[in-house]
Amino acid sequence: MAGNTLLYKSNYAVSSKIEPFYKGGKVQISRDEQYLLCTCGSKVNILQIDTGKIIHSIEQDDQEDITSFSLSPDDEILVTASRALLLKQWDWKQEKCTRSWRAIHNVPVASMTFDCTTTLLATGGCDGTIKLWDVVKQYCTHNLKGSSGVVHLVEFHPDISRLQLFSSSVDCGIRIWDLRTSKCVCVLQSHYSAVTSLAFSPDGQTLVSSGRDKICSVWDLKEKAVKRTVPVYEAVEGVVLLPGTSDYSQMGVKSDGLHFVTAGSKGVLRVWDSSSAHCVFTQTLPDAPALSTEEADLNPRSLMHLLPMPQSNRLATVTAEHNILIYQMPSLNIQQQFVGYNDDILDVKFLGKDDTHIVVATNSSQLKVFELATNSCQILHGHTDTILSIDVFCKGSMFASCAKDKSLRLWKMDQTSGLVHCVARGSGHSNAVGSIACSRLKKVFLVSGSQDCTIKVWEVPDPPPALGCEPGLMTARITEKAHDKDVNSLTISPNDKLLASGSQDRTAKLWSLADMSLLGVFRGHSRGIWCIQFSPVDQILATASADGSIKIWGLQDFSCLKTFEGHDASVLKIIFVSRGTQLVSGGSDGLLKLWTIKTNECVKTFDAHQDKVWALHGSSKDDLMVTGSADSTITLWKDVTEVELAEEQAKQEDQVLKQQELSNLLHEKKYLKALGIAISLDQPHTALRVIREIRQQEHGLQELEKTLLKLRQDQKESVLRYCVVWNTNSRSCLDAQAVLQVLLTHLSPEEMLQYQGARTHLEGLIPYTERHMQRIGRLLQASMFLDYMWQKMRITGGKESVNLDDDEMDTSPQSTFIIDKQTMEMTNTQASQQQQEDEEEDLEESENRVERTDEDESVSISKSAHMNGKKHNGVNRVADEGHVSSEESENEDEVMEISTKSLPTKSTGSALCETATIR
Repeated sequence: MAGNTLLYKSNYAVSSKIEPFYKGGKVQISRDEQYLLCTCGSKVNILQIDTGKIIHSIEQDDQEDITSFSLSPDDEILVTASRALLLKQWDWKQEKCTRSWRAIHNVPVASMTFDCTTTLLATGGCDGTIKLWDVVKQYCTHNLKGSSGVVHLVEFHPDISRLQLFSSSVDCGIRIWDLRTSKCVCVLQSHYSAVTSLAFSPDGQTLVSSGRDKICSVWDLKEKAVKRTVPVYEAVEGVVLLPGTSDYSQMGVKSDGLHFVTAGSKGVLRVWDSSSAHCVFTQTLPDAPALSTEEADLNPRSLMHLLPMPQSNRLATVTAEHNILIYQMPSLNIQQQFVGYNDDILDVKFLGKDDTHIVVATNSSQLKVFELATNSCQILHGHTDTILSIDVFCKGSMFASCAKDKSLRLWKMDQTSGLVHCVARGSGHSNAVGSIACSRLKKVFLVSGSQDCTIKVWEVPDPPPALGCEPGLMTARITEKAHDKDVNSLTISPNDKLLASGSQDRTAKLWSLADMSLLGVFRGHSRGIWCIQFSPVDQILATASADGSIKIWGLQDFSCLKTFEGHDASVLKIIFVSRGTQLVSGGSDGLLKLWTIKTNECVKTFDAHQDKVWALHGSSKDDLMVTGSADSTITLWKDVTEVELAEEQAKQEDQVLKQQELSNLLHEKKYLKALGIAISLDQPHTALRVIREIRQQEHGLQELEKTLLKLRQDQKESVLRYCVVWNTNSRSCLDAQAVLQVLLTHLSPEEMLQYQGARTHLEGLIPYTERHMQRIGRLLQASMFLDYMWQKMRITGGKESVNLDDDEMDTSPQSTFIIDKQTMEMTNTQASQQQQEDEEEDLEESENRVERTDEDESVSISKSAHMNGKKHNGVNRVADEGHVSSEESENEDEVMEISTKSLPTKSTGSALCETATIR
């Protein structure tokens, strides 16, 4: 495999996401035509049209779905209605609810609209009532009854002086309400199904209505009668009047009469002359197959909304697949496309010379090509059923797709414009084509695998037809019955000589592409194989199965070399990364896993999807990968291994510099700054070292007090947290207690309790402090015994005097203690038990121990006594030094060895923590 210098990947970070922002319902464009508002469950998303980015998201607090909304004509007020029967008024630019009130409707609001003055708001309910609200004075002004069923359409007459409201419900009539009298003055009857849209002429005298009964009606509002009925032969969802001030000859407008545009079930825009009732223009979609009238009713490209953009002379349409398309008039060229909802993501591949685009196959007959920089989308038509798989040729400008319609298509992207066109197509399978693989070296062939259990090798036209020409035909060179069940995955070796196939029959097979001869079979999976991949550098093959495992196979003997297990469900996709030394897998558990092949180790698990990860692909530079899931989300991942290593290295270098600076500060006795650096490094041991340095000074306690009081509150919180650790160890408890003494002396209990985690820290300090107090008490008792022994030795010394270093021996009469032997034995037993307890305590706290300074490690009393006389008992008297080790001090075992050759000079009973061994 790759050399030892290869850097394994350790982490990926989410670079960007393409998520659903529109799942059906109302769509509205702001008056300045900069924003598009649409519903998505309990949210209203505001899309900036120029950039395609969601800049605001208005969400209901109660998580109830929004049934309708309306933006005021001045673009200032947004009102939403939810299933909770609440109306909410929003300052949408600040994403803040300014007012909410309960709708008087007994059922959810189905429609709403503002009048042109932003004063009145009309709401149509599912209960057949219409209510008008004064937005400024905040009260209900009208309650209009008379409609039958759901009021799905309400519109104010553009001339506010008329004070008229138009509405439509399930009775297919258009009611005109006089707001002065709150009565219905007329019902316009012409349609035989739901009225979907109303369009008023500029003078307000003519109304055009559309319906799903495949007709449009032109009304004379003065006479309140139908002027003309236009048969449009499709269920119309939207109608827009063309203004008479522009030249629309490109759209077939050759007269000055009233013309209108319809959008409906056929998925194309058509222009009609109202005077002749003839269609003067029909839009054509590139690569879109022709549809009959019967197919049009089920066309996924059906248009559900048509929105005018008069300032920029554009039209916006919304398709049944939640795609939003903006056309420039009069040419009707597509200016922008947005995908509101992708449904299940079945496959995704990087596209373009520098991986600037991705091509996505969703649960749809349309391909979507996204530009990663702007998220703008190009929708490709051609297939007539769900596209199942896509694969890219070597240089990334051509790719192939296969679908349930039993066909394959070859696509080419123009590197200059970024436009993609179909250049070839092929058919021949007897069932859905579920997998496809393109050649790796030259654009000469591709291979398809189908649910009919066969594999076909196709010749690609060379050179392919030019863009804009009729797609060429591909022919199958070889057809082979390959498996007993569906062929789920195909892959071609890097040298274009071998083909590997994975099937639902639980086997993988290796083929020679020259003649499609079978070279070997890989058996070992207990369930179907979903994905198969060649290593880019080694003669190995990787397979991913529904049994939850990934297997590595050798191409020489077809044996299983390694097995990776970690997913809780089917492994759906795998790719090689890091020059073939690592794998990335995606499963139906929604997880991605990064594996190192050499060590069989799962390096990292990524959880960014809520459903099956069907799609996974790596970029040509191996620094990006893209995933697609059944949760309708496309995620772009960036390799951040080198970034993390650089950050870690910089952090280590920074720590080294800070450690050096800390040493310099301690040498210069700048303790405050030194303690601050230790706290910033979050190193309790280093902070303890600074505290000890301070306490060793001539006026240590005063210096410690001055230093601690100058710390910030967050630094004091850290020191208090460190004290809890220091206090658990008898070697560092004195430092902890010194710090606590300063804090408790100068800070009130109220201030201490304001510290983060103060209660927990104080509770942790209490039990260990009590144990330290008990130990000091026992040491005090032991020091009294030393006093007694010293007095006895002084008496035994006789008349000879002892020279002391500085003081004279106390010769005052001393009281004599009578020591009970039984009491001494009990004391020794208690001391032994205490020694065992302290040893267990030190063993439990061994991880928290810090090195103790020379002053705390031992208490040594070195005294020399020189006799003034000659020899006593024939032996020179020489004073030896006595030492008590730190272990002996902690366990409180004082071993007293009294020799006739040595004599101490003075008791040290006044010290609380000093013991001595006198030899």
